[in-house]
Amino acid sequence: MRATTRLRNMLKTGKTVVAPGVYDGMSARLVAQAGFTAAYASGGAIARGNGIPDLGLLSLAEIAQRLEQIVDVVDIPVIADADNGYGNALNAQRAAHAFERAGVAAFHLEDQTFPKRCGHYADKTVVSVSEMVGKLKAVRDALHDSDFVVIARTDAIAVESFEAAIDRCHAYMAAGADVAFLDAPTSEAQIADIARRLPGWKLINMFHGGKTPLLPAARLQELGFNIVIIPSDLQRAAIKAMKRTLAAITRDGSSAKVLSDLAGFDEREDLVATDEFLERGRRYAS
Repeated sequence: MRATTRLRNMLKTGKTVVAPGVYDGMSARLVAQAGFTAAYASGGAIARGNGIPDLGLLSLAEIAQRLEQIVDVVDIPVIADADNGYGNALNAQRAAHAFERAGVAAFHLEDQTFPKRCGHYADKTVVSVSEMVGKLKAVRDALHDSDFVVIARTDAIAVESFEAAIDRCHAYMAAGADVAFLDAPTSEAQIADIARRLPGWKLINMFHGGKTPLLPAARLQELGFNIVIIPSDLQRAAIKAMKRTLAAITRDGSSAKVLSDLAGFDEREDLVATDEFLERGRRYAS
């Protein structure tokens, strides 16, 4: 079964899909190994993994290449971040083609102006409702797989108002989006209001340190959210672990004092399926 169909079937069950954020093949493998049914390829995490901030600085080609690498090593559906389509409606169509070729099951398209910035940064700006509606129609026309899940994100709360953001989501769903994503609500009351007032499937963004209060997945399911993305936690955990290891190397000349924080050699090789690759090579060589 195609990843798009599997994700769509998950959403039809009404059970909330929790998708931790990944940014490369190894983090994606870890999410799948941990038993999650989907992964979220975070544009912000991919950007920061390249050593740059989440300000729309990576090209479509760079993002698509990373998505291919992620999809290639896991069997679970991958939900991708298409930013604002990298330009106008025609750019968004090219992005839709590239993301579909990469093999992701879904992507979210946002209504920020180009270039975008992280939804939890200040000083965002948004395009008109009509421009975003045109982009959504353009990407829907561009996609070949009818099961591909299109997620419409609005960043309008901080720019216009909560009410305006709700209105935008209604317009975006009417334009053909499958899932509504109203980013950066600032209170539990707003989160509940989103769930109550928006029709159809809904996605919410949960991570520590942003503008949105953290709620347990069970509570979000009670409210009616179908997808929970957790974009940056794995990358932030990796940063802390690397800093601890580097501090030990600086102090002691080795990582001997922090070995409990390090994956074992065999554990790492199991994660990337080294033995499976070697066995496959032997089969072709015989």
